[in-house]
Parts: sequence; structure tokens; C-alpha cells
Amino acid sequence: MPSSPSAKSSLFMPVYDVLSLVDHLPDPLTGIQTTQAERINAVVEHAAQCEAAGFAGYNVGEHHFDRYIMPAPELLLSFIAARTSTIRLGTSVSLLANLDPVRFAEQLAVLDVLTNGRIEVTFARGASETTAKAFGTETFEQLRPKFAESLRLVLRLLAEDRVTWSGEHRTPLVDVRLEPRPLQAPGDLIWVGGGLSTISADLAADLGLRFMLPSLFRWPGDYREIVDRYRGRAAAAGHAAQVEVGFPTYVHVARTSQEAKRRWRPFLEHYRDFAMRLRGSFGRPVDYDSLLAGPAIAGSPGEVAERIAEIDSMLDLNRQLFLVDVGGMPSALVAESTALLAEGLGLTDTA
Repeated sequence: MPSSPSAKSSLFMPVYDVLSLVDHLPDPLTGIQTTQAERINAVVEHAAQCEAAGFAGYNVGEHHFDRYIMPAPELLLSFIAARTSTIRLGTSVSLLANLDPVRFAEQLAVLDVLTNGRIEVTFARGASETTAKAFGTETFEQLRPKFAESLRLVLRLLAEDRVTWSGEHRTPLVDVRLEPRPLQAPGDLIWVGGGLSTISADLAADLGLRFMLPSLFRWPGDYREIVDRYRGRAAAAGHAAQVEVGFPTYVHVARTSQEAKRRWRPFLEHYRDFAMRLRGSFGRPVDYDSLLAGPAIAGSPGEVAERIAEIDSMLDLNRQLFLVDVGGMPSALVAESTALLAEGLGLTDTA
């Protein structure tokens, strides 16, 4: 079995991953838009590039019914697993409240076996009432208790030999054994996503699970209070050893700072306009220069590495995820930026 990622990471040695939300937007400069198949296959190629570049993990987000075109990240990761051999593969996120927890636990166990212990999931409640209702939740208020119940059940199914259980949101289980058995312990398989309220942070802390902040246009420092709360509550519950925090950052790298900021502007602005229509604002300015001062980084390899280190220190991060393929950016430019990012972080030997 591979070593646990938590054994490798610490407050002083963060792990670096890449994250794709698989937004399907036209190139803002040319107006050219790939087909959906081309976009999804580009993500597969990018994951292989990230493994070769030395990144620790590749993550894919789940969305439904919009121009993020990945409703089943676990299926995509199973395909990526066949193209890779060492990189860890994760969902950012899986919307557990929309899924049957028993069926998902089975799928997760299969993925863990197929990847030889390389799979991870970040479970989150979800923030779309339309999506929740489409998957059978009658009222949005039911989503949070349904999520918490499903998460606790998945943990039991992964950890225990046989499970007898009853709850409020699905039929009971009697002496159920999950097959196949996962290779990894639940704590190495699962993160909890959140950060807009204390509820998900408290749930992660109480269960001794790792905590992933959201990929929103918010400043890293805005999360300091909730991260401190999570760490303190986890320590009080006796889970200090399991505590880990992850954070996604938008990044673009070129040989010079001027080139990076110039060429990224149309793509980041294009993505910002798309994402803000879906998510709304959070009381912070979202013009290009303001984004570069907060949740987005553009520059030379060295400059970007310095900003990444500042964010790591600000939030005491164990893991930082980099979004590099947003806004209709051509695959060649994504590959170049990814390679330069790896160079700046010292993940590749450039001698």
C-alpha cells in the first residue's frame, strides 16, 4: 500500500496539486471553442503532463447542468488512472448529498483498488438548489442534514467489517459488508469541502477529516478565521494528528511577470465573468488587478513560487491546488504554464 499523503505533508512542507473544473468556454481571443469531447480529453492529457512534471495530485470538480461539463468526476478519474501510475487522483468536489452513500462507497472502494491506493474524494454539500432538487431532494434545507448523515455512513462502510445502520434519509442497512475492501483508511481517502460557514468545518473537525476550502474569488486571508476554528476544534476533539487544510488558487506562469499578466488577462476575465454569473460576488473587488492581489497569481516561475509560499504561510496549508486551465485557454498554453509552475516550485529538474 502506498504511504499516506498525510505522512508526507506538514505545515512546513505543503503538497502541490492541480485542479480542473472543466469549464467549457470559447477562447476569448479567437472565439474558437473545442468540442465537449476535446475539452474532456484535454483534461486527461493535462493530468498526464502534471504527473510527468512532478505534481502530487490531479483533481477534477463536479458540476451539473451548466458550462462546467463534468458531472461524474469519478468516471473521468478512473480513465486518468489508466494513463498514469504515481499521481494521486481526487475529486474537488463530490456532491455526496445527491448520491446514494452505499453505492458511492462501493464505487470509491473499487477506484481505490484500481488505482492502487491513489484515489481521494472531497465531499461537499453543494450550493445549487436546482441541482439538489434534480437529484431528488425536496427542499434545499434537507441538503445539509442529508450530507452529514451520508458522510458518516460512508465512513462506517469504509472502516467497519459489517455495518448495521438506520437513519433519516435512506433505508436501513443490516449486516452489510462493503466489497471490495478499500486499500486506504478513510482518513486518507476523504476530505470535507467547505469554508463559507462554520458548519462543514465543524463537521470535518469532529470526524477527524481533512478540510478543503472552496475555489471562489475570495482572498486567502478571508479564510483565516474558519481555518483556525477547524484546527482548534479538531485538536479539542483529539484529532490534531489528522488535521490538514487545502486551498485552491488560480495561477498562470510565463517566463516573465509582464508576459504572464498580459496574456492571462483575457482568459481570467472571461472565466471570472462566467463564474460570477453562477456564484455571485463576495464583497471583494473582482477586477483583474484586484484578483492578482488576492486569489489569483500571475508571474514568472520565481515570482509565482514566492506568492504561493505566502499563501501557504498565511493559512498554514498542507496542500495547495492550482487552477491553470480556466477561461478557454488553449491546451498548449496550459501545458506551458503548468511546466513553468512546476519549475518554479522545484518539482522538476531544469539542470
